[in-house]
Amino acid sequence: MLLPKLREIVCAMNKELPRQGLVTMTSGNASGRDPDSGKIVVKPSGVVFEDLTPEKMVIVDLECNVIEGGLKPSVDALTHCYIYRYMDKVNGIIHTHSNYATSFAALGQGITCVLTAMADEFGCDIPCAPYCQIGEEQIGEAVVKYIGESPAILLQNHGVFTVGANVKAALKAAVMCEDVAKTVHLATLKGMPIPIPSEEIRRGYERYQNKYGQK
Repeated sequence: MLLPKLREIVCAMNKELPRQGLVTMTSGNASGRDPDSGKIVVKPSGVVFEDLTPEKMVIVDLECNVIEGGLKPSVDALTHCYIYRYMDKVNGIIHTHSNYATSFAALGQGITCVLTAMADEFGCDIPCAPYCQIGEEQIGEAVVKYIGESPAILLQNHGVFTVGANVKAALKAAVMCEDVAKTVHLATLKGMPIPIPSEEIRRGYERYQNKYGQK
């Protein structure tokens, strides 16, 4: 069986999606790319998260050809593969329809950096890409074109994609994206949130990325 360790990690991260309240039923998915071989491990299509096992993960190449697996890959696999082809430093991708973040996507709105938690984790606003068709590579093209420096992007009328150096980092970005979206939504019920100055966003991001945790 190819990439047994990465299969375990990607399976575990897929199972985290419902645990974190980011998906329902079979919507959403996680994938990870092996930086050495370039092979991608992705969730199988239409399988409920609780039934996932490492053995059920599907391995595809960068062109989305199935290399190993008895199940069909996620319908979003083409999107994942496109992102991996054009974003060399990305080795993990998460896709969700998490409620608060997707409510911004339904309005075609990005999320302005109005929280220090956003500055720390994202270092910028969370952008929203224009509407595009689902099913082929159009969503991947939109992610690559509009994501900028953010690890998260909203897709108008669709949902959320996050990227990271690995799939665990992409999951953290997805969890934080939904958390800040909820807080910003609640703030807008009371008034207009106050944007953080760009120099403070940069300072907070650099401090968090370089000094936070046990480095």
